[in-house]
Amino acid sequence: QVQLVDSGGGSVQAGGSLRLSCAASGYTSLKCMAWFRQAPGKEREGVARISVRFGATTYSDLVKGRFTISKDNAKNTVYLQMNNLKPEDTAMYYCAAKFDYCSGGWPTQFWGQGTQVTVSS
Repeated sequence: QVQLVDSGGGSVQAGGSLRLSCAASGYTSLKCMAWFRQAPGKEREGVARISVRFGATTYSDLVKGRFTISKDNAKNTVYLQMNNLKPEDTAMYYCAAKFDYCSGGWPTQFWGQGTQVTVSS
């Protein structure tokens, strides 16, 4: 059984930075990993995704240029570096993964427990 453990959330002021981590364990032949976020009263939205094998990335227009997703295959870990954070980035952030390639869309097969990011103005 695949397990995803999210960490790294916190409270920062606008313009600050945070780095989220997602450690995968169990059956780890994952091909696509991503970060989603969900703000109160809003739907969960994809933020960034990465091909575990090829490293290709996709970003939401809302975070492009500010967030960077990366991976460390040796550690089975995916990171989300978030710079120039804005109050509208405040949300619960979730790691997600799937066995299929990212070309098939955002991964929703496995989920982490979430980590809260709060950005104050």
